[in-house]
Amino acid sequence: MSDQPFADRTVVVTGGGTGIGRASSLAFAGLGARTVIITGRREDRLAEVAAQHPAVVPVTADVTTQAGAEAVAAAVKDHGGALDVLVHNAGVFRFTPLAALDTDTAREVLDTNVLGPVLLTRQLLPLLRTPGGSIVLVSSRGGHNPGPESSLYSASKAAVHSFTRSWASELAPQGIRVNAVAPGFVRTEAYLANGLSPEQVEGLFAGVAQSVPLGRIAEADEIATWVTRLAEPSDSLVTGQILTLDGGMDVAAR
Repeated sequence: MSDQPFADRTVVVTGGGTGIGRASSLAFAGLGARTVIITGRREDRLAEVAAQHPAVVPVTADVTTQAGAEAVAAAVKDHGGALDVLVHNAGVFRFTPLAALDTDTAREVLDTNVLGPVLLTRQLLPLLRTPGGSIVLVSSRGGHNPGPESSLYSASKAAVHSFTRSWASELAPQGIRVNAVAPGFVRTEAYLANGLSPEQVEGLFAGVAQSVPLGRIAEADEIATWVTRLAEPSDSLVTGQILTLDGGMDVAAR
């Protein structure tokens, strides 16, 4: 297997400024990608990632909108016009106790986690290389094993599971593969975005780790390893798969 499997290839990673998106973007660049276009709403975060590797190209865009999807497509066209890998990583997690769920939060979660991937895939589909293109969606263990106070988030990730299987079947005749990773708990900023303090987050992780058979919380780089692996050209028979990366929590729950 080549140590530069993405040489001369163009990759798009949404939500590339932080967490799994940041780790995946730099991983693709390190594996030889010619261009890694990263999207997000925060220009400063995108610039920080782009400063770490010359292959990374930041595009400030809200991919839940048609204008944002068009901006990403324009960037692909400016960098050769053909897209090899599309990674749908942009997403939001919100604690949503049913009794306290409000319309604005519901729309934020559904727009980001469900509508965004649909709009961007539709916009970029004509640019995806056929055959050989690859789509990787970052889902969640919650998509198939929902927990309390996260019903809306889990429902949005169940939709991502559905996209993975449906699109894999629909796009197979064009030679485009579609797969997903479904992480459990990962050390990212998502928990701080829900109003928890760093101390509260560490307390949460310490409690969760006790229910993880491997005894720890995942790091973003570990998830990124499988995002890139599922997109590798050498895995040409792998499509329609949802890979759970949760340290064995699913196994323990059976």
